[in-house]
Amino acid sequence: MTTITALDDLVTALPVGVVITDPDIIASYRQDRAFDPDAGTAMAVVRATSTADVQAAVRWCAANNVPIIPRGAGTGLSGGATAVDGGIVLTTEKMRDITVDPITRSAICQPGLLNAEVKAAVKEHGLWYPPDPSSFEICSIGGNAATNAGGLCCVKYGVTSDYVLGMEVVLADGRAVRLGGARLKDTAGLSLTKLFVGSEGTLGIITEVTLRLLPPQAAASTVVGSFASVHAASKAVLEITSTIRPAMLEFMDKVAINAVEDQLKMGLDRTAGALLVAQSDAPGAAAAAEVEIIEAAFTRCGATEVFATDDPDEGEAFTAARRYAIPAIEKIGPLLLEDVGVPLHKLPDLIDGIEAIAANRDVLISVIAHAGDGNTHPLIVHDPNDADETARANLAFGEVMDLAIALGGTITGEHGVGRLKKGWLPDQLGADVIELTQRIKDTLDPQGILNPGTML
Repeated sequence: MTTITALDDLVTALPVGVVITDPDIIASYRQDRAFDPDAGTAMAVVRATSTADVQAAVRWCAANNVPIIPRGAGTGLSGGATAVDGGIVLTTEKMRDITVDPITRSAICQPGLLNAEVKAAVKEHGLWYPPDPSSFEICSIGGNAATNAGGLCCVKYGVTSDYVLGMEVVLADGRAVRLGGARLKDTAGLSLTKLFVGSEGTLGIITEVTLRLLPPQAAASTVVGSFASVHAASKAVLEITSTIRPAMLEFMDKVAINAVEDQLKMGLDRTAGALLVAQSDAPGAAAAAEVEIIEAAFTRCGATEVFATDDPDEGEAFTAARRYAIPAIEKIGPLLLEDVGVPLHKLPDLIDGIEAIAANRDVLISVIAHAGDGNTHPLIVHDPNDADETARANLAFGEVMDLAIALGGTITGEHGVGRLKKGWLPDQLGADVIELTQRIKDTLDPQGILNPGTML
């Protein structure tokens, strides 16, 4: 029996309409937002509606030795949901249930819910889910868990792994296992929940997550500083973080400022070399004290303008401007998106080094950043129809990652390794850790059918 013939068995095993074989629909699932040019074409797409659907699909793939690519909302930026020829793309976008428990301050969510939908659902119970990727309105909570996503408020409140209390995962043999649960303290057994967060679908497919929730975030005060150079702004970041942990500390360079201003027309200073947006959500008088610290740091580091506001609408406008940076820069041209991070004291060296790489390779690199935790997003603009420029952009892409590693940093702070960065993972982790990682992968996925080509 050929694999194509055996596909009839998968169609039969799943509810009507779950298995998609229409070539046009399959084509729309070839790539995530990283637009990997080497993406293949799957033989089918499975739009799972339940854990049982996922189990049936995985068992069929295991029996027929067919690769299976887990996919959430398709907003990934490292190529971790890239289709392979002859494989199956399994999307969890139809799995959208949520149950909120105000007593335990937890929520049990299926993976297809968008981050914004989780936030809205728990808000109805007077609670808050902090992780907030810039793409929070379009990215799925399952994808957030698979990549250990971060966001703007993570400098103070942490990343996805800090909020995943438990999960249900379908393993490579089709078994569904439950890990952790709605318990704030639990040291029974190995920390397997943490192992699967950030594993990018290479160890199992997440079909449910149990999330820790917090009381609502307090109203925030916002401070905005304009700087003549990116170096001056990066020094201000160190001044602030050596004293306080702000609720947000975001960075945009001149290219990003102007790209956002072109689209939003909100009066950003087009002459500034860099912009920092900081927030404090400390209670009472402590917020005013933090604002003073931030303003003083901006001024000492040469800010040409400092603006502070307690108005929530004004604060949200600057936050929205930072969130819009990537789409705005994409208006200039296609991007190679980086996600490198360094220890905070190395942030000025990273930003200066990226500037030098851009000049040396004669490519435009715009830098935006979750500056408060040292996580930068260098955005390399290039014309894919210009072979020479594309080659230089790809060289710059690698050199940025080499620089981050040399500074004791990481090739990814929140987007994941995916396919686009796996070539640099051994340089960061070392041979022994790569070997250990491969052993774990081989133990949990001996056939190598779960998201092959991603990470390793």
